Amino acid sequence: MDALLLSRIQFGFVISFHILFPSFTIGLASWLAFLEWRWLRTRDGMWLELYKFWLKIFAVSFGMGVVSGIVMSFQFGTNWAVLSERAGNVLGPLLSYEVLTAFFLEATFLGVMLFGMKRVKPPLHFFATCMVALGTLISTFWIIAANSWMQTPQGHAIDAQGVFQPVDWFAIIFNPSFPYRLAHMVLAAFITTCFVIGGVSAWYLRRGAHVEEGKRMLKLAVAFAAIAVPLQIIAGDLHGLNVLKHQPVKLAAMEAHWETHPGGVPLVLFAVPNEKAERNDYEIAIPQLGSVVLTHTLDGQIQPLKAVAPEDRPPVKPVFYAFRVMVGIGTLMLLLTLASLWQWRRGRLFDSPWVLRGWNLMLPAGFVAMLSGWYVVEIGRQPWVVYGALRTANALTPTLAAGSVWASLITFFVVYAIVFGAGTWYLVRMVRSGPAKHEPAPDTEAGDKTPARPLSVGNKEAI
Repeated sequence: MDALLLSRIQFGFVISFHILFPSFTIGLASWLAFLEWRWLRTRDGMWLELYKFWLKIFAVSFGMGVVSGIVMSFQFGTNWAVLSERAGNVLGPLLSYEVLTAFFLEATFLGVMLFGMKRVKPPLHFFATCMVALGTLISTFWIIAANSWMQTPQGHAIDAQGVFQPVDWFAIIFNPSFPYRLAHMVLAAFITTCFVIGGVSAWYLRRGAHVEEGKRMLKLAVAFAAIAVPLQIIAGDLHGLNVLKHQPVKLAAMEAHWETHPGGVPLVLFAVPNEKAERNDYEIAIPQLGSVVLTHTLDGQIQPLKAVAPEDRPPVKPVFYAFRVMVGIGTLMLLLTLASLWQWRRGRLFDSPWVLRGWNLMLPAGFVAMLSGWYVVEIGRQPWVVYGALRTANALTPTLAAGSVWASLITFFVVYAIVFGAGTWYLVRMVRSGPAKHEPAPDTEAGDKTPARPLSVGNKEAI
C-alpha cells in the first residue's frame, strides 16, 4: 500500500467515525427543542423527564463529535498539503464560516442548555436549546457547501500556479449539487435520530420498563418517520437526477452500467462488477426499469463506464454495493413505518411483537445508511478530489512516507477504539437506565416552580 491509498483509508476511517455523531446530534438537538417546547406548553412532567434523559445523551454524543472532528482538520496539513495549498482559498473560508457562525453559536448556548435549567427562566433555557439546534443546522449548511463545491465546483478561476481563486462566492456556496445534498443530509440526520428514538422506546416496551415514556416516544417516532422517510425518497430521487447531469460517471458506477442500451437501461438488482473484464457477473436486472428510475423516461440513457478511460473511473464495487445498502435500508424503513401506521390504526402499535422487534433491529439503520451514502458520494467522485479539476493523487503531500501514514493510522485505530468504545459503552448504559423519575422541575427563583411528575401519575393526571 502506498501513501496515497493509506491516506485515503485514514481519512475515510476518521470521517466515518466523525459523521456518526453529528448525524445523531443534528436531529437530537431539534428533538430536545421539541421536548422542551411541549413541556412549556403542557407542563406535563413526562416531557421534562424525556428532555433531561436525552440531554445527557446529547452532551456525550456532542463531545465525541467535536473530538473526532478536530483530528480531520490536521490531515489537511499533514496528508493533503497540496489540496490545502491549491483549494484553500475556497475551502478555508467556508470552513471558517462554519466555526464563526455555527460552532460559536453552539458553544455560547450549550452551557446554558446543559447546566442552566435551574439558573435561568424556562423561556430563556428553551431559547438556548433552540439556538444549539439552529447551530447544528448552520454547521451542516457550511460543511455541505464545502463538500458540494468539491463535487460540483463553480464560481472560481484557476491561476497560472494551479491555485483555485474565488470569483463568485454565491456560485461557490450554492453550487449545482448543494441544495439536493443539503436536503438529503438534513433529512438523513433527522431520520437517523428518529430510528434511534423509536428503537429505544420499542426496547423499553418489550422489557416493560418506562412504558408510558416508551409509548409516547414510539408514537412520535412513527409519526415523524411517516413524514420524513417519503420526503427522503423524493430528495434522493432529485439528487440522483442531479448526479446524472453533473457526475454521470459516478451514476454509472452506482448502477455498474458498462454498455449503452439503446432500448432502455436495465435496473441492476444484483451483480458482481468485474472491473478487469468491464462487465457484470451473476447479474440480475429488470429491462428498461433503470431508464424509468434514473431518467424518468422509458428509453432514457446514462453514460456508460466504457465511455471514459479506466483511469477516470471510480472503484465500481464499493460504490455499487454501498448504494444498494443505502437504498435497501431506506426501503426497510419505509416498510416498517407503513406497518407501524397500520398497527397504530388498529390500536395494536404497542402490542405487536414483530413491529417492536422491527424498531429494535432498525435502531442503527440510520447510521449504516448514512455511512453507505457517504461512501457512494466520496468514493464515487474518484479519481478527483475537486471533481474534474484536481485529482486525488495530485492533492497528496509530496514528501509523505507510507510508514508515517501506517503509524498514524494504527494510532488512530487504537485511540478511537479506546475513547469511542468507552463513550459508546457509557451511552448504552444511560439508555439502559432510562429516563429518571422524581427529578424535581426547576424550582429556584429564576426557574419554574412546577413540581415533578409523581411516579404513579398517568398521562391524564400529569401536572
